[in-house]
Amino acid sequence: MTLTEERSAPETETAAMEQSSARHAMIVSQLRTSGVNEPWVLSAMAAVAREHFVPEAMRDAAYIDRAIPLGNGRFLAAPLVHGKMLAEAAPTKTDKVLLVGDGEGYLATLLRPLAGSLDTVDPAAAAGMTGEGGYSLVIIDGAVEELPEAIGAQMAEGGRIVTGLTVRGVSRLATGCKTAGTVSLLPLAELGIPALPEFAAPKRWSF
Repeated sequence: MTLTEERSAPETETAAMEQSSARHAMIVSQLRTSGVNEPWVLSAMAAVAREHFVPEAMRDAAYIDRAIPLGNGRFLAAPLVHGKMLAEAAPTKTDKVLLVGDGEGYLATLLRPLAGSLDTVDPAAAAGMTGEGGYSLVIIDGAVEELPEAIGAQMAEGGRIVTGLTVRGVSRLATGCKTAGTVSLLPLAELGIPALPEFAAPKRWSF
């Protein structure tokens, strides 16, 4: 072993311990104190290393309670956002899930072991989806101003949806279901959810 290797091994081990401690603090001081207490949600988030999903320069900030910029206008939402989304979605092994977001990202990694199946679509491509996907659960990793009809068309009758919803500049967690072919969203708690520009409402004239 070289001297460099001898020095780097303890440093790597120390960094891993620090990240594990930060993950525990996230669960205790961010999730639990904000009402996310479902054991399966906490277990899922304790098992996934958020630091692997942010730029290397941001790894020390992976567990802060705010969104982290990923580049190209994308963000990793704060831990509480994903904790609340998981709790509201309550995915099970009977669910066929569509995630509108990064297929290799943090939320996809959390969802994959919980769902029966998981398909993903980039937000930029979501409005162009065709056909009926028959998804029992759709999760949008970000806040929308308008929900494209193409996403609703992918949902099975009675299917559920969890998303961020921005109304007059305020983002909230929202849930809904598809009934008689129509998707209705119910805004819940106000939450700082990163906006998805692909789902911005068209600009309207005002006088």
